[in-house]
Amino acid sequence: MHLTAAHWIFLAGVVVILVTMIMRKNIVVPAVVATFLTALVFTGSLATGLSSVFNASLTAATNLFSIFLIIAMVTAMLRSLEGLGADRRMVAPFRKVMRNGHLAFWTLVIITYFISLFFWPTPAVPLIGAVLVPVAIRAGLRPLAAGFTVAIAGQGMALSSDYVIRVAPGLSAKAASADPAVVADRAFVLSLIVGGIALAIGYAMEVRKMRTPSDEWLADWDSTADRSALVADAEQVIDEDPFGGVGHGGAGTGGGGSGPGSGQGGVTAGERELVGVGARTGVSSPVEAPIVGHGMALRGTPAGQPVPAEAHTIAPVEKPLASKFFAVFVPVAYLALIVYLVVAALSDSVPDLKGGDAAALVGGIALLTMFGAAFARDRSTFMETAAEHIVDGLVFAFKAMGVVLPIAGFFFLGNGDFSGTVMSLGEGVKGPAFLYDMVVAGQSHLPTSGIVTAFGILLVGMIAGLEGSGFSGLPLTGSLAGSLAHGAGVSSPTLAAIGQMGNIWSGGGTLVAWSSLLAVAGFARVPVVELARRCFVPVVAGLVVATVAGVVIFG
Repeated sequence: MHLTAAHWIFLAGVVVILVTMIMRKNIVVPAVVATFLTALVFTGSLATGLSSVFNASLTAATNLFSIFLIIAMVTAMLRSLEGLGADRRMVAPFRKVMRNGHLAFWTLVIITYFISLFFWPTPAVPLIGAVLVPVAIRAGLRPLAAGFTVAIAGQGMALSSDYVIRVAPGLSAKAASADPAVVADRAFVLSLIVGGIALAIGYAMEVRKMRTPSDEWLADWDSTADRSALVADAEQVIDEDPFGGVGHGGAGTGGGGSGPGSGQGGVTAGERELVGVGARTGVSSPVEAPIVGHGMALRGTPAGQPVPAEAHTIAPVEKPLASKFFAVFVPVAYLALIVYLVVAALSDSVPDLKGGDAAALVGGIALLTMFGAAFARDRSTFMETAAEHIVDGLVFAFKAMGVVLPIAGFFFLGNGDFSGTVMSLGEGVKGPAFLYDMVVAGQSHLPTSGIVTAFGILLVGMIAGLEGSGFSGLPLTGSLAGSLAHGAGVSSPTLAAIGQMGNIWSGGGTLVAWSSLLAVAGFARVPVVELARRCFVPVVAGLVVATVAGVVIFG
């Protein structure tokens, strides 16, 4: 295999991106620069190099727009449910189940998992934190254990599979040139393995520390929580956060942000966001409030972008019947869809959903539900309200996932199926497969063991997750999965699913303190570093077992 200078430029770009991730810096700039240099060196044309920067993001957007649309529709539905108060009503009945610490532990797991599976952990954290965490603590569960269960079930188990909304498996599969449905199915199984082991270890560590149910625990939690330590943790993370975002920058500085209000100090931005967040979460303490504000602002979405304050300002109206109906209808509808997907995957009794059919069903259910909820809230203005929800959903989707486009574009350039389009080589001309060519050229120096390759991709995913989002590294692990699968003797969907586990369990909000784990710690009122330490051994043990199981079961 003859390697050109462009191949080495591409490889250098991959290395720089990995190093940038380790340094916890944003990787958009190195991805775009690497795209430009690779195209420039390969074609020898400055014009092509410049146009490739645009074409790479355009190619990624073209292939990933269905993902953006799903996010937008689900977000629009959630906003309409908030307008009826149905989102809070969905979890309220489970308060009665939490009679002791043991029941509280597993009830938090189940409810957090299913809410996060339908809507992502972004809305699940404030919802669970405001409604169920105080009840769990009164039942005898320690605050650290409550934060652990929410993080493992939501940011870990539900988000790592993303089985309903399917953003993560879609990104992984595109980069690996694999079937998204197969990647989703395997990621679902692996996420259950990781989560099951992590929860079992966490429960075993906590079982002897369960307390007798008492109002005293809730009073102590309210009055003696070490808020000063939490504020110090939050401010330290904000000072170190390299991403900035809407309404939040480094504490006391004018940099780091992008968008309206980005030049403000970190504490001030968090306080501005507090008005909306506090209304939704029930936070009343002026001391704990900035923690919640920063937590949601720092890593409010899977892609690591801030949640705008206006996303939490819908005031619910008094419509008890409509609220109860949608509180039951939404989980039942999506649970029925999950059952269908599982049955279709395991048997031939019902037709399987191909390609993007499952995601399309999710979007269709979400959109029609949003119309119904908006109509139930106010018949006279529901058309305008429904349109506003869709716009809000699209804005949220691009804030959440827009940063992925130039990153994915670089790795699409390394894929022979897309590189010709990116570099405008002409109609029907197949472009170079930079990453695959590098793998083939170095095949003799690479391990042929499937287990070693799987753990290598897992490690790359965990490193990619260090920047705190969990999603931006998926194009990298997906590309590696597609390139290494043949030589390792392990299928590309399996390797892509393993890489997805490493990315999201690391950066999605269980292992790094500068991820959305900060929001979980804020609601549980425990130091975020202590919570990350508590998650480390259970999660890593689960990832190791799941990686071995993935290679053995799926091959």
